[in-house]
Amino acid sequence: MKNAENLFSIFFHKKVDFKIKSIYLHTDRSVCKIMSDTREFIIDQAYSLFLSRSYEAVSISEISKAIGFTKGALYHHFTNKENLFKAVIDKYLIINELNILDTEITFARFIDESINHARKIIHGIIGEIPVFIPINYISLIIDAYRHYPGFASEKESLLTNEIQKIKTIMDNAIKRGEIRKDINTSNMAANFFSISMGMAPNLLHNNSPQLAIDSMRDQMYELYKILKI
Repeated sequence: MKNAENLFSIFFHKKVDFKIKSIYLHTDRSVCKIMSDTREFIIDQAYSLFLSRSYEAVSISEISKAIGFTKGALYHHFTNKENLFKAVIDKYLIINELNILDTEITFARFIDESINHARKIIHGIIGEIPVFIPINYISLIIDAYRHYPGFASEKESLLTNEIQKIKTIMDNAIKRGEIRKDINTSNMAANFFSISMGMAPNLLHNNSPQLAIDSMRDQMYELYKILKI
């Protein structure tokens, strides 16, 4: 009987220990989820402020007031305004690479992928902003170059890599006989990339994301007509 009690005791304590550990594990995950959601909420609200005004004009006090947090609670997630600004830029200033791993795709397919990529970027930029004013976004880009150390060099390296990727796709298109051989692929790759970067001026001019995307598509396909054999 005593042995049976000992076995029950051992089994019971293991069960209790397991339950307690499970509760702690569940609690840790819940806390992490809450912390992550809170951090994203702060970033989203700060984006609206930095977008409508400027980095210099927005203070930590204004941010904390806008999101309904004390400055102490805000500093729990971000040590200072610069770190919060960096987080905003990393999430919303989307100048990222076109994720095409297969450089053997047709150039026509590359254009389609570029347009879809631009559409996703535009939707990501606008986010939950009720009224998107393009010139404010241009100002945010300027602030990023001024107040985000390393931002300029990182983006310049990305742009160089993107142009080289387009050149490789064009070189392969020439080998397949899709486009003419008598073109300078380095210069033409830069031209195609410039069309992509022209989204910002188009947004300023038309104040319409869809018109900016349509303009990019029309320009790319017009240039493609010239290149086709």
